[in-house]
Amino acid sequence: MTATDQDEPQRGPLVFSFGDPEPVLDRRMLLDQLQCMTNGRWYEPPLSLDGLARAFHASPHHASAIQLKRNLLVGAFVPSAILDRATFKAMVQDYLVFGNCYAERRNNMLGEPLSLQHAMAKYVRRGVKEGSWFFLQGPTDPIEFRRGSICHLRQPELNQEIYGLPEYLSALNASLLNESATLFRRKYYQNGSHAGFILYATGDFAEGDVDAIRVALKKSKGPGNFRNLFIHAPNGKVDGIKLLPVAEVAAKDEFLGIKNTTRDDVLAAHRVPPQLLGIVPTNAGGFGKVTEAVDAFYELEIQPLMREFEAMNDWLGEAAVTWKPREKSAAAA
Repeated sequence: MTATDQDEPQRGPLVFSFGDPEPVLDRRMLLDQLQCMTNGRWYEPPLSLDGLARAFHASPHHASAIQLKRNLLVGAFVPSAILDRATFKAMVQDYLVFGNCYAERRNNMLGEPLSLQHAMAKYVRRGVKEGSWFFLQGPTDPIEFRRGSICHLRQPELNQEIYGLPEYLSALNASLLNESATLFRRKYYQNGSHAGFILYATGDFAEGDVDAIRVALKKSKGPGNFRNLFIHAPNGKVDGIKLLPVAEVAAKDEFLGIKNTTRDDVLAAHRVPPQLLGIVPTNAGGFGKVTEAVDAFYELEIQPLMREFEAMNDWLGEAAVTWKPREKSAAAA
């Protein structure tokens, strides 16, 4: 995450994007400037919501951890006449990805609550006037919601109290590095223009043998394969032919180390046990019982999230969000 402004201080709002990495504590104290600018009608989010949405697909572990929490919450949710399962699922995903979710209250002709609808967090903005909210999707004029019709759930933030921010921001650089390592390796194998080895010949060969070797090496290359090099140095020293591998040295980018380290950072930020994401253990002892991990994760992570969504009941004045009783596995019991 970087600020695209110049090094010298300037007036006006800062524009944040997901580009070149920068440390959290640089000389401009980047995170301390994550304030919500206003255009006179609504407040802008402190981070690019489009960037957070695109980063959701950056690494499989980041997306899978969010989807696991979402699925466990949806599985425990009891649909009601006011809030159906599909709508609740969309709200949960918004809350986990953006740190905000919005429920729009639709009333009947008598002014009583008829249903709760999902307002996409990526496009909702809080108005400057008390109780005002806007929907900004598309090039059309923003749509203002009816006053008092929006319930806003947000994850706490240290620098402002208008929008929430997701908890995984500390691991976002690791998630993007994981993606970069995968893309680099894909491009490396698709390129096919790098040398696989050098065939270094220093001895004297029969007439035509050198040209035959060159032709054979040239024909051995197929689409996407390494390019091999042939060097002939007549009257050379000992070892008339040497095979010098170079691709192994050029490709040594600690791919597995980067993937494993960034994966661990992402899982630590989401606090998800690795066995719940299908990760294969590399140690002899494994990760322990899956049932015990599920029960601990449910108690420490899912139940606190349930309490957060129960705030909609207080706002609405009736029980729109209720849960199934939790049944622990027989093995854990």
